[in-house]
Amino acid sequence: MAEKKVIIFTLGGEKYGVDVEQVLSIEKMTTLTRIPNTENFIKGIINIRGVIYPVIDLLERFQIGTSIINEETRLCLVQLDEMKVAFIVDGAEDVATIDMEKIEQAPHLVGGVHAEYINGIAKLETGILILLNLERVLRDDHIEKIKQIEGA
Repeated sequence: MAEKKVIIFTLGGEKYGVDVEQVLSIEKMTTLTRIPNTENFIKGIINIRGVIYPVIDLLERFQIGTSIINEETRLCLVQLDEMKVAFIVDGAEDVATIDMEKIEQAPHLVGGVHAEYINGIAKLETGILILLNLERVLRDDHIEKIKQIEGA
C-alpha cells in the first residue's frame, strides 16, 4: 500500500496539505521587509537563519481573501526546485500519512481554489484535505520576479 506524507495547515478555514519533502520548516510569523513594485500577494522578504525568503500570502494568491496576522499565523518555508519561498498560512497542524487510495482527483473548484493548484483531495476520518501542487501556485512570470528578489 503506497502512502504519502504531508504537512497539514489551515488557510481560510480549510485544511490543506503539501508534500513533506517540499517543506523546509514551519516558523512563527516575523517582521517582513516590504519590496516595492511586486505582485499584491508577494508581501515582502524575511531573513531566517541567513536565508532570504520571498513571502507569499496564499489567500491572496488564490484570490480568496487576505491573511489576518495573529498568534496562530505561520510561515511555511518550502523549496520549489532551486527556489525557497515562505507561504503565509493561518496555522500549521501536523504531519499526516495518507493512503494513496484515499486521494481523489480534484473537482474544478475546491474551497475557492482552482483545480490547477490542487494535486488531489484526500478523504480523512477528520474531514477533507486539499493537497496543493506548489509548483503551480507560482506562474513562470512570478517565479522570475521572485528570483530577482532573491538575487537582490
